[in-house]
Amino acid sequence: MPATKAYAALNPADPLVPFQFDRRETRPQDVQVEILYCGVCHSDLHQVRDEWGGSIYPMVPGHEIVGRVIKIGSEVKKFKVGDLAGVGVMVDSCRTCKNCKKEMEQYCVEDMTGTYNAMERDAVTIAQGGYSSQIVTDERYVYSISPKLDLAGVAPLLCAGITTYSPLRYAGVTKGMKVGVVGLGGLGHLGVKFAVSFGAEVTLISTSPSKQKDAERLGAHKFLLSTDAQQMKDADSYFDVILNTISANHDYKKYLDLLDLDGKLLIVGLPPEDPKVKPFALLKNRRSITGSMIGGTKETQEMLDYCAEKNIVADIEIIPIQQINEAYERMIKNDVRYRFVIDMKTL
Repeated sequence: MPATKAYAALNPADPLVPFQFDRRETRPQDVQVEILYCGVCHSDLHQVRDEWGGSIYPMVPGHEIVGRVIKIGSEVKKFKVGDLAGVGVMVDSCRTCKNCKKEMEQYCVEDMTGTYNAMERDAVTIAQGGYSSQIVTDERYVYSISPKLDLAGVAPLLCAGITTYSPLRYAGVTKGMKVGVVGLGGLGHLGVKFAVSFGAEVTLISTSPSKQKDAERLGAHKFLLSTDAQQMKDADSYFDVILNTISANHDYKKYLDLLDLDGKLLIVGLPPEDPKVKPFALLKNRRSITGSMIGGTKETQEMLDYCAEKNIVADIEIIPIQQINEAYERMIKNDVRYRFVIDMKTL
């Protein structure tokens, strides 16, 4: 069994520490990937600290994984040794339910198997993630990565990228549509890049005036300060689609009021408290609220190919693994533009 170096949380209270465990042997349909970079997602912090409940320890976080194939099983068809490859938020699913058959495995009826903090389908092995030297995964859940792109910048596409790409595609965002993106963080900055690339008129909506310059740099056409009552009033019923990336508690009505006829509020942020919604804000203009969770295997590969075509990657800050605990504290303070990525050669 491949001995694997990693950083792990041993409990919800203490910092992550060096850790070693064994990956499974490569099965006929498995791909073994040497991890070169791993993105740091805010959900890593939530799960490490058991803020969502049910965390399993020891826990090796990380589900924005890119690297190089170092071994393949005898039945693998998509990869050869030396290929660039990525692994995202899931590493398995039931594969037989109606959603899995549509390659929307993220909505597996039996629940997908997360890349970490989850039990493998054998109900014995704890899945461990990308803050590690290597990973072994069925090729169905491994993605091809173009050598055209900056590999470190690709890593966050495996979660933040597909989390924003999928709902924008589902909403049919295209040229001529008016799209608002609420929040300019790890998710929001990629939401802006995708919506602009789809040809929409894009407005960054933020509580921070300081975000305007960066929003323009990322391609946003307009900026809306959500704390300015007059600006918000002027934008009433303006947008076709709003991508809401906010993870703090907030009032959905504030953003529903900005939607035009048949407007859609796309929810990808996870506030700690359940939001309240006033029905009248939905009834007016026949608005809707739509949730979205990453993307399936087919759509994730489609997104990566699209990014290679359009040269889209995340804005990142590369860190050594030894700074992961400091990165968590900085992430809480929103002190990153816009995603930390671990250089795994420092492990």
